[in-house]
Amino acid sequence: MSHRLISTASSIVSAIAIASMAAAADAKPSGPPAIVSHVKIVSDKIEDVSSLEAWKKSFITEGMTDEQKALKIWESVVKFRQQSIPANEFLLSDAQHPHDFIKVANVYGYGQCCCASSHIEELSRYLGLKTRGWGLNNHSVPEVFYNDAWHMLDASLVNYYVKDDKAIASVEEMTANPEGIVNKAHSPHVDENGWYPAKTHQVQNSPDSYRKKGNSPFLFDYGYSQSYEQNVQLRDGERLTRNFSNKGLHVNALEGGECWHLKCKPGEGDLVYSPKYGDIAPGRVGNGTHVYEPPLGAKIVKSAALACENLATTEDDKKKPALHVIDGAKPASFVVRMPSSYVYLTGSLAYTPVVGKDGKVTVSYSDNNGLDWKEISSATASGAQTVDLKALVHRKHDYRLKFDITGDGSGLDALSVTHDVQHSQRALPALGAGKNTIAFSSGAQEGRIAVEGNLDPSKRDKNVVFADFHPVVNGLKSDGYPWFMTGGSADVTIPVTTPGDMKRISAGGHYRARGAGEGWDYQVSFDNGKTFTSFGKAEGPCAGASSYATYDKVPAGTRSALLKLVGKQNNTCGFFHIGAWADYTEPNGGFRPVKVTYQWQENGQAKEDVHIAAKAEDTWTITCAAAPTMTAIVVELAPAK
Repeated sequence: MSHRLISTASSIVSAIAIASMAAAADAKPSGPPAIVSHVKIVSDKIEDVSSLEAWKKSFITEGMTDEQKALKIWESVVKFRQQSIPANEFLLSDAQHPHDFIKVANVYGYGQCCCASSHIEELSRYLGLKTRGWGLNNHSVPEVFYNDAWHMLDASLVNYYVKDDKAIASVEEMTANPEGIVNKAHSPHVDENGWYPAKTHQVQNSPDSYRKKGNSPFLFDYGYSQSYEQNVQLRDGERLTRNFSNKGLHVNALEGGECWHLKCKPGEGDLVYSPKYGDIAPGRVGNGTHVYEPPLGAKIVKSAALACENLATTEDDKKKPALHVIDGAKPASFVVRMPSSYVYLTGSLAYTPVVGKDGKVTVSYSDNNGLDWKEISSATASGAQTVDLKALVHRKHDYRLKFDITGDGSGLDALSVTHDVQHSQRALPALGAGKNTIAFSSGAQEGRIAVEGNLDPSKRDKNVVFADFHPVVNGLKSDGYPWFMTGGSADVTIPVTTPGDMKRISAGGHYRARGAGEGWDYQVSFDNGKTFTSFGKAEGPCAGASSYATYDKVPAGTRSALLKLVGKQNNTCGFFHIGAWADYTEPNGGFRPVKVTYQWQENGQAKEDVHIAAKAEDTWTITCAAAPTMTAIVVELAPAK
């Protein structure tokens, strides 16, 4: 049986068309860098968890034993997430909520026991440790293998159980003797009354979770995605404010869902234990703002755009409006990308079109990397326009706006895009009492294009689905969920196109390969499918596992590629989740000075520190005479001198 979501030819044509647009967008005037990437601020009070690499540098040291690594993994998850109703992003088909430790640490800071289990599995596999998950009675836990044995590490209830021989117990050992091991005497993190650190559960009630009932406990892999990294990018007119407070907004609100942590404070309630683990933020859920108001009359706005065709700025030729059509007999377009390290909750577009004779300005929206566009606004007369973007961008991390402009004298005089975003306060580089050392860096001048969506097509009203990215699917039942093979072989081909030269490309997913010899081969082609190179595998036998791989030997000048996941089945084989992403050099990227503003209070008095980071790596100190209550951290490009 073969099922194709889109023909191979049309998929490749779409990728080539987008690559051509990106190449055309590079034909811009030389000048200062138009976009600064990987803008990062780290304080000496909070570990850096902006990427898997940064996490490893923060927590793992040379010479650690596997046991020490496993305990650091547990500690990391305990520090940066708290047990609560999870965020529902609807990108992962199985859980619907994010199973990506770096994303959860930076964007949310909370989740359920399945989330905590997936985080430990993800970090363990990243370090090369064997790991697995268990479904218990009303609970989920992971195990890590070291010292020739399995050990259960529960970051959800913030505990593990130590046997009489001082080794951490496994699930099977606890199932064989629930009352003998799952008790106060063997729990190093419970208090004298048996309460776990969050004071929401008592160990006296936990033996039942491990007791054998029917099929429980059972092995279950808590699959995860791995495409997220924190990459704050700044253009002229762009400002990111991360607040140590919230307005009551959260990602589950669209359907009337709950978020307990809107009012939680470290040291109180469910977060009573978090200060012990280094939490100095005043809360957990933060609502920040992401604003982009490009200076349309300046030449640099063309270099910051994904595409700017047949348009000139006032700085170019002294003409009006600020961004205007050069030749009215030809189409003109202006494409803006809006990537965000933090999840969008609201959005508003305000623009001022100037419409010439027989002209028009049409605004379109894309949330699948420019493969498809939806018209959201149009103007046939000059005057300010506004568009509510909330229904389009809620839960998203990336989208594009395209302005198609026709007619002599037509153009744009103003443009503003504003968003409320959700971020975790826990991972922000907060200040403590006394001297604080702040480290600024602007790392690789790169962007990332992600291809990730729910495999279940019925979730299209919640977020993007994988089919939106025009994969070519053969031999899989892909009209529902999960995607299981229908015969002995199958393949999924994913077109990926980047706005700049590709540096590396990655793929993988959460899969099942029950039989020995079953599994998936990850391949990539840079010649439109004429040849493919293998770079990773997802192998059986297993009921479930997650496997991701990266290929970094990309030919110079590459901007489009085809990823191909090739499957072989003799029992049961398929995917619960598929993700792909490509890192690329920003064509007009580079370092420019960045303005960093810290705002806080000491004894009720407002304080502020404004620093211009004049080089790509910079450090400075901020001294707080008393314990500070953090207010906000703002980053934006420094004004030109």
